[in-house]
Amino acid sequence: FNNERSNQENKMKFSPKRVLVNYGAAVLLAAFLFISNFLNTNLFDFGQLNFAVWFVLSIFSFSCGWFINRVLGWQHGGKIVFAIIIAVTIVSLFVIIFFNEYFAAAELLTENIILYSLRNITLGAMGFFGMALQEVLGSERESVILKEKIKVYEQTMLDAKREAEITLKEAKVKAQKLINDAELHAKNTILKKERIESELQEFIHTERKL
Repeated sequence: FNNERSNQENKMKFSPKRVLVNYGAAVLLAAFLFISNFLNTNLFDFGQLNFAVWFVLSIFSFSCGWFINRVLGWQHGGKIVFAIIIAVTIVSLFVIIFFNEYFAAAELLTENIILYSLRNITLGAMGFFGMALQEVLGSERESVILKEKIKVYEQTMLDAKREAEITLKEAKVKAQKLINDAELHAKNTILKKERIESELQEFIHTERKL
């Protein structure tokens, strides 16, 4: 039974759907970085069409970074994005070196390597920017929620303190009433005792005279 349970847990941990949800955005980011190598070779050409293409890629990279940080968190997601940038840059360099004729954006191979590395790093930085923005907004949202919880907790503690004070006052009033009733009962008992003793003495005195 324990083995079946552990197998089910392992299946839940390594389910393809879970992996796709967790790492799908990372795969897309890697694909965008690599595909960018086959676009217009001049990163800083602000022509209308070229700028639109790079703007869309930047938005996609930003969105992937946002989703990665939301699913995997800042630390783990940041490591993955950094690894993607390094891996895609290395793969791109190999492709550029072996297919230098196609990627001849500059005359020198060194310039090509620097140019394409800069492109990948720029889009990767947009992914980091998306992660950072999501982290800041998420932290602010958590901070607001935490402040509201603290207010509710303080109000609850204040209400509990008031209820405790009211209960203590009621207990004091009841205790004082019990004390007063006990004292009154004791006084009545003493008075009855004294009255009985007085009547008994009078009876004895009367009997002696007779």
